[in-house]
Amino acid sequence: MTKNIYFASDFHLGSPNHAESRKREDRIVRWLNFIQPTCGELFLMGDVFDFWFEYKYVVPKGFVRLQGKLAEMADSGIKIYFFKGNHDMWVKDYFTQEIGMEIISDELLIERNGKKFFLHHGDGLGPGDRKYKFLRKIFRNPICQWLFGMVPPRIGMGIANGWSAHSRAASKAEEVFVGEDKEWLAVYAKEQLSKQHFDYFVFGHRHLPLTIKLSESSTYINIGEWLNYNSYGVFDGETLKLAYFEK
Repeated sequence: MTKNIYFASDFHLGSPNHAESRKREDRIVRWLNFIQPTCGELFLMGDVFDFWFEYKYVVPKGFVRLQGKLAEMADSGIKIYFFKGNHDMWVKDYFTQEIGMEIISDELLIERNGKKFFLHHGDGLGPGDRKYKFLRKIFRNPICQWLFGMVPPRIGMGIANGWSAHSRAASKAEEVFVGEDKEWLAVYAKEQLSKQHFDYFVFGHRHLPLTIKLSESSTYINIGEWLNYNSYGVFDGETLKLAYFEK
């Protein structure tokens, strides 16, 4: 039997507080238990954590149920990919060493069962948002990361948690569709499609589950988030569709 491929993004674990994050983590683990029997590959497409920074000997505490479940799935032979999002772009090699996940920094181009996929968290793509694109270059700069790593974890994590408390995820506001011509990731996908064919463009980051036909043979899908929608993508070997868990 051909196994399914699953895509999920924007868990934002840690936000807005420990109690709500734990409820969300438990729900995500239930979802992983649900998909495990039919899962061949799992793509976690960014912002799994609302903040993550790996010091040389220190990582953020918590999230052990998710990590344990992912380790179990990886040990059973399921290939897991972890995309760096704009909230957890400072992931390094901890998850590769401890769980066996493959870390993806930017886009990943794959082909499965004759279908071509363009995969990316979605941050920094498309028109506009120049302020974030500038900050992204700073945040991803190795020297800047090294300097932040010199800050003691108690202070560094305090700064990060304060920033996280004012993030978009903390507000839990639901996004609204602004029109195909104004959906910047759809615009970006159309630009890429003019250069090379892909059957599916799959993104997170936008926080709104979306399916937009770009052409007769190409589709843009945003897999949404787990603060409001519990949405994910599933590819059964023929078609990629949005699905919802406990929604």
